[in-house]
Parts: sequence; structure tokens; C-alpha cells
Amino acid sequence: MTAQTVPVVPPEPSLFEHRPRVLVAEDDSEMRNLITATLRNAGYDVTEVRDGMELLDFVEAAAKFGAPDRYAAVVSDIRMPWLSGLDVLAVLSAASWRTPVVLITAFGDAETHAEGRDLGAAAVLDKPFEMSELTGTLARLIMRASGSSAPPSSR
Repeated sequence: MTAQTVPVVPPEPSLFEHRPRVLVAEDDSEMRNLITATLRNAGYDVTEVRDGMELLDFVEAAAKFGAPDRYAAVVSDIRMPWLSGLDVLAVLSAASWRTPVVLITAFGDAETHAEGRDLGAAAVLDKPFEMSELTGTLARLIMRASGSSAPPSSR
């Protein structure tokens, strides 16, 4: 993670009728603000939440109102109050959630990465990470989920 301006990989606009929505769950307000600003600058529509309970509430609301694909991707910290990112991912996996989930963690040992992958995480990024790594990962995952093989355009 750096405070400097980093090149971002915007989503391919022709793949979506609107800006792709990303749900970001991070309990550290500075990190959440940095991720949110970076993703918005990269062309994403971002909804931010502070913990695992709020994340689960938003996901359940989307499913309840018939929009399980409301979010193109989810970015979640692993260690958060109430429910961890792994706890939420376990619930989502049990519910056959198809939206890609990217986990982020400052405690990224091999066991944590393996548990995340076993629960269905599309990627696990260790803090600190470059924001370009996050935007590139999201662009690839969203393209894959949309069935497109075209690379994202650069700004």
C-alpha cells in the first residue's frame, strides 16, 4: 500500500451497462478510504462497510431483493470485528455465492491463504499491497466472471 498515485487498471466499459459495483469491507477507516478512493478513481461504483456483520447484511439484502449479482466483486479484510472475512466467506460459500471475493490481510501466512482459497476466495492479498495489484486483480476477476477474454483498457 502506498500513498503515492499508482496507475490503475479500469474495468472495460463495454462489458458493463453501468460501472461495476464493488463491496468493500475494512474496519480500518484509513485503509477503507484509500481502497474506496482508488477503486472509484479506477471507475468502480463502491459500497463500503466497516465490519463483517455489515458485509453480510449487504450481501443478504442483495439476495433477498433478487439481485444476488448486484456486486461484481467483494473486497474484504480478514480480521474485522464481529465476523471475520473468513466467517463471511464461509457463509457465502455455503450459499453458493458466485461473486468473486478478494480477501486482504496483514496476517497472511500460508495457512490463512489456504483457508481463504478452500472457502472460495478468488484471491488473497497481503498488506501492504500496491493499489495497482488490487485494481488489476479486480479487473481480471470481473472480466472472467463476465465471460470476456478481452483485456481491460488502460487509462
